[in-house]
Formats: sequence, C-alpha cells, structure tokens
Amino acid sequence: MITQIVTIVKNFITPSKYLCIILIIAFSLSFSCTKKSSMVPDYSILVNLPKDTGGIQTPVYYNSKVNSFGYYIYTPSGYKDNQAEYPLLIFLHGSGEKGNSMLDNTVLKKVLSNGPPKLIELKKWMPVYPMIVVSPQCHDSWWDGKKLHKFIGEILSQYRINKSRVYLTGLSMGGFGTFNYIETCYDSSYIAAAVPICGGGNSYMATFYRKTPLWAFHGDADNTVNVSNSINMVKAINDANPLIPAKLTIFPGVGHDSWTITYDGTGMGKERKDYDPFDVNIYNWMFQYTK
Repeated sequence: MITQIVTIVKNFITPSKYLCIILIIAFSLSFSCTKKSSMVPDYSILVNLPKDTGGIQTPVYYNSKVNSFGYYIYTPSGYKDNQAEYPLLIFLHGSGEKGNSMLDNTVLKKVLSNGPPKLIELKKWMPVYPMIVVSPQCHDSWWDGKKLHKFIGEILSQYRINKSRVYLTGLSMGGFGTFNYIETCYDSSYIAAAVPICGGGNSYMATFYRKTPLWAFHGDADNTVNVSNSINMVKAINDANPLIPAKLTIFPGVGHDSWTITYDGTGMGKERKDYDPFDVNIYNWMFQYTK
C-alpha cells in the first residue's frame, strides 16, 4: 500500500518535492514507531480514584450456581460512594488453605492466613493506589487455569473493575496456579501482570508468557519447592524474548515462606545480588502495566 502511494506521488510531482515528502513520511513513521514502543506508565486514572482510608473485607461462600469458588473480597473505602472502576488483585493461596465453604463455611477463613488478605485483616494493607482484592478458596486438589479464568470473568461482571488492570499473584500451590493460569489462557488471559511466589511452571511453554510481565520470588533454602523451579521458568521466558523481560528475586537462606517478606515488603534489600533487586513493592510494580 505504501509503495503504491509513493509511486503515484512520484509520477505527479517534481523530484525535489518528492524527496521532501518522502523525508516527512519517514520521520512520521519513525516517530510513530518510537511512540508505540515506549512503555511509559499511565497513572492518570489511578490518581483520580478516591484515597483508600480502610475498606471492608467480606466472605462470599461457595455456591456453584453463582461462583466457581468461595472467596473473600476487599473493597476500598468509598467504593459504594462513586462509580469509579478499580484495579483488581487476585490472590491464590497455598495447599494448606483449601476448603469447601458450601459444605462448611468456617473453612473460608483459612484464606486469611497469608498474603494480601492477611495484611488487610491486620490493617497493614497500604498500596499507593486503591484496589479491589479477591482471594478465592480452592476446593479441588489443585488450582485449575480454566476454572480460574471463569471465576475472574464472574468477578468482572459483578464488581466495578478496571478490566485493563487485573493482576494475579499466588504462593506455593498458588504460585504454581499463577504460572498455570498464564499457560492455560495465554491470549484470552485477563491478567496485566503476575507475581508467582515459590512456585513453578512448564518451561517448554515459555512462549505463552511473552505478553505478560512477570516477577517471580523464591527462597534459595526452600526444601518444599526447589528454587530451580523459578530459576528455570524465568530463564526460559526470557530466552523466548518476551515484550517485558521476566524478573526473578531470590532471598538467601530463606525457606518455603518467601511470601511474607514479599507481600509486606520487608524483604527489600535482603535479596541476593546476583538476581533482580527487590527495589519496589510488588503492587507498585504491577500498577505500571495494563492489559
């Protein structure tokens, strides 16, 4: 198409004017490509959200006719008083927190044991911008990517979510679940960025991660899920030339629980220097990216 246009122009104008037009077109295309390839974070929508001064975390028990999982949901203060759409963080727990709240609603409290829902309960939840946090409870033997995808769709239809800002994180079994969701859904994924902690995935599926920014965390003394799981995954992803290089932060001498110091940020400055620095909390890192 461009070649045809150039030929037509060349036949109807003088050589000097033709040269000027070609230079202008070349400059314009160059500027356009540079602009598209630059990834400058846009926080304008987030800045305009009401400040979160302390919201509410409520249980929603499993009902197979309504939702794919039981879950806790945190809505920031002011959520009911405006029509704004909020970022969404999905948190996937580990194997010790599984349960079926349709059979016993007391088991749903297990979800509050770790990660963002625990920080919310302790009133230590302070991301720079407000976000909705949804913490589903797995009632199967393992996190299933297809079922999780269906669940996220259910949440998007029930709450005011900024669909370009859906983020995923998980620990241990939930770390594996985070990797599995991306591998399962790939192009249909809702996720703008992901943070798997002490998990692992399938390195032969590394090309499926090319469009999803990912930051993995692990302790190098983990005797439950060997650190090689994260090392091998991040290397494979980066070998596949992703749009955003995957990151890996490793804590020296830390066992399986590398999630506490990741989620609350106290691990900053305590990471191994031969891997990516823990120089920004994971929530601020997520906010850089949109789907």
